[in-house]
Amino acid sequence: MFATVFVLLYAAHLLSDYALQSDHQAERKAERGVTGWCANLSHAATHVLVSAALLSLGAAVLDLPLSGPAAAVVLAWVGGSHAFLDRRWPIRWWMEHAGRAPKYAAEGGAAFVDQAGHVTALVLAALAAAV
Repeated sequence: MFATVFVLLYAAHLLSDYALQSDHQAERKAERGVTGWCANLSHAATHVLVSAALLSLGAAVLDLPLSGPAAAVVLAWVGGSHAFLDRRWPIRWWMEHAGRAPKYAAEGGAAFVDQAGHVTALVLAALAAAV
């Protein structure tokens, strides 16, 4: 079950982060104030909705034994962790404390660290669903 849930969540992540994220969301989601939070939370909501759709499809087509409460926890984690990481300061903090900033960040490394954080969150969600 872990592998199936992870693949479904990862596909949802790719769709939500690349195909469905608007330029406005990408540019504003880390800003302070109402505009930033609206962009951030609407982007995180996209992740939750697409993840819910793919998990539901997996439950129907693959007979995935994911209970309602487990799915709710997974979806809350997906939305919350995504919103947190996309504020960008957690990624900057990690890079500074891992000795990867500022040169690596200036060369585009922050995007890779961001994606590593998101994928790690998805692995944790899939592990929780499989328990």
